[in-house]
Amino acid sequence: MDKSITCCFTGHRPEKMPFSATAHSFAYHMFRRNLEFAVQQAILDGYRHFITGMSRGMDLWAAMCVLDFKRAYPGLTLEAAIPCPEQPSRWPAEDVRFYNLVLSRCDTRTVLSPRYTAGCMDKRNRYMVDHSSLLIAAFDGRSGGTRNTCLYAERTGVRIHNILAEESDYTGTIF
Repeated sequence: MDKSITCCFTGHRPEKMPFSATAHSFAYHMFRRNLEFAVQQAILDGYRHFITGMSRGMDLWAAMCVLDFKRAYPGLTLEAAIPCPEQPSRWPAEDVRFYNLVLSRCDTRTVLSPRYTAGCMDKRNRYMVDHSSLLIAAFDGRSGGTRNTCLYAERTGVRIHNILAEESDYTGTIF
C-alpha cells in the first residue's frame, strides 16, 4: 500500500486514558468526537488506507471509526496489524467480542509474530509507522508503548496528530 495515503493509530488502553472511558463520561464523548474529526480530516486530506494495532482502547475505537466512515467513503481500507494470534486471549469477554467484530470487518490482516514474544508489540508498532505517513495518537505523555511509537514516528518523519493535545477537558501532559 502507498505510504503517502496510509494512516495508523496509537494510544492508551481505556484504563490508562486521562478520563473515564464509559458511556456516561462527557470527556469520553469529547474524545470520541475528536477522534472522529481527526479520522475524517485524514480522509479529506487524501488518506485511504488505515492500519490499526487491534489493542483495547484507542486502536479499536479508531478502527470502528474508520469502519463507520467506509459507508460515506467506500474507497477506504482498514488493515489489522496483529502482533500475535493470542493478542486478545486474556481480555474480558466484551472486549474480545469487540475485537472479533472489528477483525471480521477489516480488509486485510497482517500477523507480525506467530506467537507472543517480548517484542511482538513493538514490532507491530514499528510496522504500522513504517508503512504510514500519518499517525493519529492518543498520547498523554506517560512512558510505555504509545510513547515509544510516537517517538519512533517522530524519528522517522511520520506526521503525528495527537488528539489528546487538543484543547479539551481531558488533556494531560502534551507530547
